[in-house]
Amino acid sequence: MGFDTCGSRLWMDGKLVDWTQANVHVLTHGLHYGSCVFEGTRVYGGNIFKLEAHNKRLLRSAQILGFEVPYSLEALNQACREAVEAEGFADCYIRPVAWCGSDKMAIDRDNIDIHVAVAAWNMGDYFDDKMRGLKLCLADWRRPDPATAPHDAKASGLYMICSLSKSAAQAKGCDDALMLDWRGQVAEGTGANVFFIRDGALHTPTPDCFLNGITRQTVIGLARDKGLEVIERAILPEELPTFSETFFTGTAAEVTPIRQIDNIHYQIGHVTLGLAQDYNRLVNAKA
Repeated sequence: MGFDTCGSRLWMDGKLVDWTQANVHVLTHGLHYGSCVFEGTRVYGGNIFKLEAHNKRLLRSAQILGFEVPYSLEALNQACREAVEAEGFADCYIRPVAWCGSDKMAIDRDNIDIHVAVAAWNMGDYFDDKMRGLKLCLADWRRPDPATAPHDAKASGLYMICSLSKSAAQAKGCDDALMLDWRGQVAEGTGANVFFIRDGALHTPTPDCFLNGITRQTVIGLARDKGLEVIERAILPEELPTFSETFFTGTAAEVTPIRQIDNIHYQIGHVTLGLAQDYNRLVNAKA
């Protein structure tokens, strides 16, 4: 069963509609020219985690791409609640998305219609058996120079190289790929930020050419609350053997240990496991 039939109702352009009727035209600008931004957040025990932060980023992403979402922050928050209630989920994933429509087929977007939808679906762990740790390889594709792409936006077009990299990694028998940036520095996974541990301190790449994830920021706060040092800096691939632990963070990934990058093996140690437990407690705490 595909995602076009996996639910009953979703929110689209101001109202709940039948899931199978939430369609767009083949000549939609967002499909042809990448004028599309989106978010992803999770619901734990009926509570939407960091809902407002995610929808603020959706609005900001659209502005970076040069269009305005025709709904307020509160309207988007309410749309997410309605989408979850319509499916009756206590735990799920939510995907708000905004895109330029089909009333103009040209590179420019002047006087074009903007559409918004929110869908909710059942989602368990993003990675199968994630606490066993992921096996990664280095991606061939690199995160681009920020002068060439709007890296601060969660925009659909920026994920093309992520999709290519993850598919290539899976073809090699890996779970995912670690991407470098245009300078050859460590950047992120295909859909998650990355942390490394050395002597009890967390090292993580500076998000100057990729998205500074909301989960990334949350985990940095949790680590500092525990008294752990967090160092945001340039990390070179030659340093990878010098770390003892490493993990991904993201809305879908949550906190996921990494056990191998190419031929380098890592522990699934107490720092990673402790932060995973802390994050799990936080997201499952009752509001």
